[in-house]
Amino acid sequence: MTVTYVIDGSRVTGLEQFWEVIGEAVNGPGGYFGRNFDALADCLGGGMGTPDDGDFVFEWRDHALSARALGHEETARYLRQSLSRVHPSNRSAFRQRLDEALAGRGPTLFDLLVETLRDGTAPGALRLL
Repeated sequence: MTVTYVIDGSRVTGLEQFWEVIGEAVNGPGGYFGRNFDALADCLGGGMGTPDDGDFVFEWRDHALSARALGHEETARYLRQSLSRVHPSNRSAFRQRLDEALAGRGPTLFDLLVETLRDGTAPGALRLL
């Protein structure tokens, strides 16, 4: 039987809230399901609350609200906060991504989350509603 996890997009007002919302969707109040992109990808691999057989879907309801909240402004904020932790060999590329986000171009956090969820689940397991 397929398990459905609901991501309430109306509650996603930024990246930190996304981590809370997806954690609660999978593992209940206060639940964890990643707090960064690598951890999310690891959680999607199993053993962190989803069925071992991979028979689950995410319904991202009100995803358009999340897309706005996780748009270029939030992406730039995230990149700016992360810049000091980036390996020196990657700083130039990272600054370029930040400049693109500040100019309203390039992939957003929403785009990256959707990509991570699609890459880590079975085809059709992410439903944007």
